[in-house]
Amino acid sequence: MDTKDIILELRNKHGLSQDQLAEKVFVTRQAVSRWETGETIPNTETLKLLSNLFDVSINTLLGSPQKLICQCCGMPLEDSIISKEKDGFFNEEYCKWCYADGEYMYHDMDDLIDVCVPHMVSEQCNAEQARAYMRDMLPKLEYWRSRKNLQGAKQFEEFKQALIEEFNALHISGMPKVEKLNALVGKYVNLEYPLPNGTSVKYLEDNATYLGTQLESEHEKNRCFGIVGNADFLLVCTYGIEGADPELVVYKKRGS
Repeated sequence: MDTKDIILELRNKHGLSQDQLAEKVFVTRQAVSRWETGETIPNTETLKLLSNLFDVSINTLLGSPQKLICQCCGMPLEDSIISKEKDGFFNEEYCKWCYADGEYMYHDMDDLIDVCVPHMVSEQCNAEQARAYMRDMLPKLEYWRSRKNLQGAKQFEEFKQALIEEFNALHISGMPKVEKLNALVGKYVNLEYPLPNGTSVKYLEDNATYLGTQLESEHEKNRCFGIVGNADFLLVCTYGIEGADPELVVYKKRGS
């Protein structure tokens, strides 16, 4: 689709008139009309505003002229998994697992490979082949070539280590020692925990990114510990296969 058709479709999808859209992105109704007839296209700053308003990437607004891939892990990018800055605008260089809220989530290539390989294993690709592919591909990506990951790496690693120490200091029976934390998107770990009154509650935000991991219980077969944390809280739960029968073990504010 062309930009003119995409803007028209998104405007109608959001139930906006040309006047209403113009007001939201600080242009005239005539400017919107010219976009939708293909006479002009929005400038860069207006494209950013439209991107934020419609929650689609600028690449999508322009008709997807580029095949975007994450410049940290190599994953093909769709709008639903493109990262965002703290101000909510898309960062079209990264997926939301590798870059979240203005922070790079991986500073060590081996850590990233350890996370990615289990998700790549299939009948056509074993773990050794997946690991070899990642080791060959990652150094070619802009993130690792430019070494942007070194900026703030020490501070981020210190934060992760502090979280690890706080989780281990809980001394939860049956939970193995925490050695490593990975980036986790909320909606994939946002379990519902039953309350005594028969209702259930979630403690995470689907669109937020956290640090956490899964650990096999030392006491119960086919049951795991899930740990999740950020600058504000620690959460520990247990669950069965594929997240069945979740139970909240700890939810506490950091420092309390």
